[in-house]
Amino acid sequence: MKHPYNHHNTIKNLHFLLTSYCFVIMALKYIPKDGLAGLKENWQNDLNAGVLVSFLALPLCLGIASASKFPPITGVFTAIIGGMIVALLSGSRLTIKGPAAGLIAIALSAVESLGYEKALATIVIASIIQVIFGLLKAGKLGNFFPVSVIHGMLAAIGVIIFSKQIHPLLGVKPTAKEPFELLAEIPHSIMHAKWEVALIGILGLIIIFTIPVIKNQIIKKIPAPMIVLLVAVPLSMFFSLGDFVKDGKSTYLVNIPTSILEGIFTFDTQKIGITFPYFSDILSSNSLQYILMFSLIGSIESLLTVKAIDGLDPYQRKSDMNKDLVAVGIGNTLAGLIGGLPMISEVARSSANVANGAKTRWANFFHGVALLIFVLVLAKVIVLIPMSALAAMLIAVAYRLASPKEFKHTYHVGKEQLLIFLTTLIITLATDLLIGVGAGILMKLIIEIYYGTPIKGLFKAHVKVEEDSQHNTIHFKISNSAIFSNYLGFKKYLDKLPRGKHVIIDVNEARLIDHTFMENLHQFELDYHHQGGSVEIQGMEHQNPVSDHPLAMRVFDAEYKDKAKNIVLDNRQKELEALTIENDMGFRPLPISDNFKYLNFKFFQGKKINYRANRLIKTIDHTRFEFSDMDISEMSSIGGRNYKMTVLTITDVIGHIPFFVLEKENALNKVTQGSQDIDFDEYQTFSNHYMLTSTEPEETKKFFTPNIIRYLEGFAGKDFKLRSRDSRLLIFKNEQILQKNDIKDLLDMAVGLVDVIKKEYLITV
Repeated sequence: MKHPYNHHNTIKNLHFLLTSYCFVIMALKYIPKDGLAGLKENWQNDLNAGVLVSFLALPLCLGIASASKFPPITGVFTAIIGGMIVALLSGSRLTIKGPAAGLIAIALSAVESLGYEKALATIVIASIIQVIFGLLKAGKLGNFFPVSVIHGMLAAIGVIIFSKQIHPLLGVKPTAKEPFELLAEIPHSIMHAKWEVALIGILGLIIIFTIPVIKNQIIKKIPAPMIVLLVAVPLSMFFSLGDFVKDGKSTYLVNIPTSILEGIFTFDTQKIGITFPYFSDILSSNSLQYILMFSLIGSIESLLTVKAIDGLDPYQRKSDMNKDLVAVGIGNTLAGLIGGLPMISEVARSSANVANGAKTRWANFFHGVALLIFVLVLAKVIVLIPMSALAAMLIAVAYRLASPKEFKHTYHVGKEQLLIFLTTLIITLATDLLIGVGAGILMKLIIEIYYGTPIKGLFKAHVKVEEDSQHNTIHFKISNSAIFSNYLGFKKYLDKLPRGKHVIIDVNEARLIDHTFMENLHQFELDYHHQGGSVEIQGMEHQNPVSDHPLAMRVFDAEYKDKAKNIVLDNRQKELEALTIENDMGFRPLPISDNFKYLNFKFFQGKKINYRANRLIKTIDHTRFEFSDMDISEMSSIGGRNYKMTVLTITDVIGHIPFFVLEKENALNKVTQGSQDIDFDEYQTFSNHYMLTSTEPEETKKFFTPNIIRYLEGFAGKDFKLRSRDSRLLIFKNEQILQKNDIKDLLDMAVGLVDVIKKEYLITV
């Protein structure tokens, strides 16, 4: 019997085959090569990113060293070693190695307590311990420490940096040493400020905090610290700050050797600025304290940064944490032996590296080379940099670490998280980092016990693993509690999972799931998704979250029911709900954390999607239109920047769309990408208004048929940005929350565009 021809089913089957084909392509997607092959393939991208990052790194390295009471040049030495040596050994591809604000408190305390040369000795020994950590595969310890303890520690470091740097910003040398006393001395410093120095510092702060909110794309491309220096150096010359000298050193300007090149040729360590460590008291209790802090805190900070940058990697490569620890330990040993600060994988520079298009470890190498050239060629310019300008940059870093938003965010996650955060913060400020971190962990354990975790369950993972090979499924059944202190027990099972399975994590019998475990579970879901697998969480219907945050701690409650049924809507949510009713859309107000769906879009490189909420969903002919209000952190800005914006994602448009970026043409993208702009001579309105770029120019030209071009020409007066990725489209306006009418207009435009694309696709196939 002859089967009747069904055109609709044929198209559906073809769509399914093409979608499956695209999935295979995604699984085998391009990954930049490593080593010398990567240098040959990507040197232009990496050179550009490395040089841009060096503009950000130079003043920060000088400032961090000065704040630590190290000679300013030693901060640059550390970054040069981190770039030119450690980059070639490290287990991470996109992180930038160098001195970090997070270690200022330890380094400064070590110098004040032991003296500079003896502090260097503790750095060398701590660095050898870091190498041992890596060889013993201790990289996984980065998953042990509670999230709120780490944030509390960083906030305390921010307060310490601010308390130390506000005085040199005003041109005053404080008499106090401890954070609380230094904060109390601020009014005195304001009253006795040297106004020329303070003016430069205050202008620096204004620039750093203003640049991220400026809409001009040309200005936003310039690293804020470089703009600060372009303003500060001429002002220092105008005010003749170089005339103020004490003991042969400039009082208000950076002091570095100006004959480094000559010193290299004559092997004169004094002219280079090299100092050797002094190991005489290395076994004293005081020295051992700093060895422990440098090795432990430095390792934790570095591992956390590597983990964060892996999440920003557009190619979703995973770093070898242990190899990276070994490399950082080797670099720190070399740095300590010549008088340098300890290095870590630094988050602001690393995220700027990603945002600037770095593809391999060679970007870090080029960043080190650029810094070396700077100190060899521009030393006589560097000595004109005012210390108050560097203080402004460090205060901006401090603000980012201890921003009021950090307190608000922690409270949003849960009141118990704020208690842990504040415990760590206050005890650290009153004592030191190790005691503060220990106090935070102790408070966390007390809270876990309060919520029902038995003592025997604090460090032991209770999990049963079953595999169903017939359905390609692995089932994890979690009982007792799933918390930070027993997560490593769960992780050893997760690490052994084969790729491409359907993993079910059943928490029906869990008494407690804490915030750190939820964070790690979310990270596992993201990683496993990119390995071709899927993750399903079961049993959440009786896990009552302590707040509305998607990763909040959850406590078992047999009577708990879906909170979404009883949510109280705010004014915006009420407007959006009305809009969804008018347009036959679904509405999901509660926040969720599934940023892995967006990492492939280049727009989100260098950004962290904290969560998305207020989702408006409409499905038309198997194509899903979804608006979301996203909460985003821009990690590449030293001043710190969080904002919310509304985006529209369109899923399953057609089988495959070539990768492209479409946005309004302006002076910046015309200069930077003019040669890459895809123009259509017969459609001048389209070509003059839009900048269209693509990594697949020929396929993109075929995709933009006359009907698609004519449709988009009709919206030339609307300022929107369009991105593609596989079978999806991303549409948004500027980085802002869209109001009801804007959402309606964007939806109408998007529905019409998809309709045109599908009709053109049917003609093609």
